[in-house]
Amino acid sequence: MQMVLETTTLRLDREGPVGWLRLNRPAKLNSFTVAMWREMAELGASLLEDPQGIRALVVIGEGRAFSSGIDTSVFSADAFASGGLNSMPGPSTHEDPSVDMILRTQAAYTWLETAPFATIAAVRGYAFGAGLQLALACDIRVVASGSQLGLLEFKYGIMPDLGGTQRLPRLVGPGKAKEMVFTAAKIDAEEAYRIGLVEQLVGEGELEAAAGQLATRIAAQPPLAVQGAKRAIHAASELPVHEGLRIEAEGQSRCLGSQDAREAIAAFVEGREPVYQGR
Repeated sequence: MQMVLETTTLRLDREGPVGWLRLNRPAKLNSFTVAMWREMAELGASLLEDPQGIRALVVIGEGRAFSSGIDTSVFSADAFASGGLNSMPGPSTHEDPSVDMILRTQAAYTWLETAPFATIAAVRGYAFGAGLQLALACDIRVVASGSQLGLLEFKYGIMPDLGGTQRLPRLVGPGKAKEMVFTAAKIDAEEAYRIGLVEQLVGEGELEAAAGQLATRIAAQPPLAVQGAKRAIHAASELPVHEGLRIEAEGQSRCLGSQDAREAIAAFVEGREPVYQGR
């Protein structure tokens, strides 16, 4: 495994075409601080510009938790002073400073949804609040038995604002999403799997192996097809069918003219595994 990047709160490793993004505040159960959001946003911008050969990315927490949510230090006066939330990267896009601040913080997660590679959340222990919203931004969620998940923002007199109100209903439906948010409910991994919040439920000691196997399998697929399918599937929950069909056709057109498609056919004829270049 090759270490690609290490910051004060994150570590990015590469294992061939598979990246492992590790939340690295285990003593604090990987709870989110302003610095952590800033580093997530900066890392995302860097990987969108240069994926560094990554074709699938696993997001996982060091230690016994994925993320327990927001670090309560964020609520202190210092968080809003110089170097705090207002220093999140990105241009100002809204006349209300609070709205603008939240929009720029959301970018710390949104890149996982728009990245040109698959993103997989590997969850153990706890995924609460900001932590669960990070998992929701990923394409696929693999969760260890015994984990607990929930959007607990109402306990602090606030609401989920890092994509939770948008992504959770797309997975579990609006009624179940409202129930979870309105009651600040904690659910176990088995219930999360039952309601469709997570895609794979695995044994507690099997999490990294299961997530790694899934990432390796996806990383072996044609990258242009993964990119096109990811974009088209996202469109299915956001756009009318006729617009989604256009996005699907555009993605397929790119695949049909690609070197990867020719490689897939050649590999089939020659009885070997294809080697894709993403072009």
